[in-house]
Amino acid sequence: MRPQPSIRPYRPADRAAVADICVRTALDGGDSRARYPDEELLPSIFAAPYCHLEPELAFVLDDGSGSPVGYVLGTADTEQFVKNFRTAWLPRVAGRYPEPSAEPRTPSEEMIVLLHTPERMILPDLAAHPAHLHIDLLPDWQRRGFGRGLMRTFLAALHDRGVPAVHLGMVTANVAARAFYDRLGFHEIPVPDPGPLTYLGRPTAVGTL
Repeated sequence: MRPQPSIRPYRPADRAAVADICVRTALDGGDSRARYPDEELLPSIFAAPYCHLEPELAFVLDDGSGSPVGYVLGTADTEQFVKNFRTAWLPRVAGRYPEPSAEPRTPSEEMIVLLHTPERMILPDLAAHPAHLHIDLLPDWQRRGFGRGLMRTFLAALHDRGVPAVHLGMVTANVAARAFYDRLGFHEIPVPDPGPLTYLGRPTAVGTL
């Protein structure tokens, strides 16, 4: 009988696979390795800290053989996460990615600036949506209903914790991702000077999702 894919909690053994998924989906939904050749950099900002700081809110899509092919992860409380990122996560990675002393000159240096400024995640306009998330699936596993399943699992976990609403920041140019979030009931949250991002939010109550 062919193994069936399933959604399950993140395990420490999934770390490398989660990092690989992050890298292969980080550039407007596509492979980021040509732009960011250090394959640990983007996961150190957008994936690994969530698995380390709030593993109970990290879930993977298992292909049926034990290998993750997608994930959803995030935090129930963005303000607290930012504090923990600075005090408990940055010291773990700052040796490999020291804080820049000059203006960034490359895409990788721009990302290292983001790594060292977690406070950028706290925006007053997002206060009513205290949780935030990241969700990514490898291309072969997209448009098959698995993203919806991952989102349902994550929202239910937040709702069980009494968290009323969640937000995310997506690259505005990623129109495929926007269509996905629209189908899942996310709405745009106006934010002054959002740069290349669009912020979306929705209640955590799963309803008919």
